[in-house]
Amino acid sequence: MSDAVLASPAQRLALPALILGGLAIGSSPIFVRLSEVGPIATAVWRVALALPILFLWYRAERSRGEAARPRSLADCVALALPGLFIAADLVAWHWALTITSVANATLLANLAPIFVTLGAFVLFRTPIRPIFAAGLAVAIAGVVVLKGGGFGDGALAGDALAALAAVFYGGYILAVGRLRDRFSVATVMLWTSAVAAAATLPLALLMEPTLLPPTLYGWAILIGLSWVSQVAGQSLITYALAWLPPAFSSLTLLVQPIAAAALAWIVLAEPLGPAQGLGGALVLAGILLARKA
Repeated sequence: MSDAVLASPAQRLALPALILGGLAIGSSPIFVRLSEVGPIATAVWRVALALPILFLWYRAERSRGEAARPRSLADCVALALPGLFIAADLVAWHWALTITSVANATLLANLAPIFVTLGAFVLFRTPIRPIFAAGLAVAIAGVVVLKGGGFGDGALAGDALAALAAVFYGGYILAVGRLRDRFSVATVMLWTSAVAAAATLPLALLMEPTLLPPTLYGWAILIGLSWVSQVAGQSLITYALAWLPPAFSSLTLLVQPIAAAALAWIVLAEPLGPAQGLGGALVLAGILLARKA
């Protein structure tokens, strides 16, 4: 009997969930660009509006005895650390989206797996395989082509901020990796979003002219960013990877920047040329190679 016949309904839904999750997250830069408030205020609402849903999810897990509480100050610090990394990631990436192209910002933010490997080597002495070095070289070549081709007319400062966001997201992945053996996904996501909201709010109050969108359309954009990109996108991918082999996670790296670039072309009139396509393809190829390590 074939695997397809033996697969449960949950397993058959895993691949569509992975692709839909990648598309949902790929829509996030469009929501950020259309937001009526500044990039940091948008980051605040992105995580703050997710808190009610995440809290209900956490409460449901607690009622089933599946969500462990932090038992010490060290546990609280460990749970807060991913939120600080996500706060820095969102501030850098949202800011980058205001001064570079959507395609640039999305591609460079996807360099996170490379920084995860480098960080694991520095912090935990995890060996680096030759295939990682090859992937890093290909990704760097792609960035050079990307910038040499005037990719999306993106400013260098914006591209640097997007790459910095990838560093912060790499830190988030490493921090979460130290928690998942003790805490549930709902617990980690609730703590992460709450800490990120608390960390970004003072910065938004200090640097943004306004925190509240003036129209219902502006609120709809923020709700879409939070519920579609943040909650639904991450949850769909988390669900899918519970059933699919790890290699399938590479699909999300392909779906997100492609979806973001296509939506930017349609919604924001940011067309892509041959040089942009070549540079983007090299960056993605380098990231995929690096992930194999």
